[in-house]
Amino acid sequence: MAKSTSSSERRLLVDKYLTELSLLAKQLCPGARVEATMEGFEDGDGHVRIYPPAGVREKEIEEIEGKIADRCVDILLGEGVFICSAVYD
Repeated sequence: MAKSTSSSERRLLVDKYLTELSLLAKQLCPGARVEATMEGFEDGDGHVRIYPPAGVREKEIEEIEGKIADRCVDILLGEGVFICSAVYD
């Protein structure tokens, strides 16, 4: 059975994973602008929006999207934290 967490513990957990995903995005695309928010939308706990600099190739964008999405799935399955991510070009 899953451990019950308080709302403040939940916020800390969501913040931890938003930070992790933001750092991963910057590692994958150092010139990108990254926005991470705890906006609630449907069942989501947060959002990570990645804006790569002009000139980034489509293949690189797809690679960033894939790696970030994979980590989001790992977080969802492991911790039950649902973070949506998107790369905007």
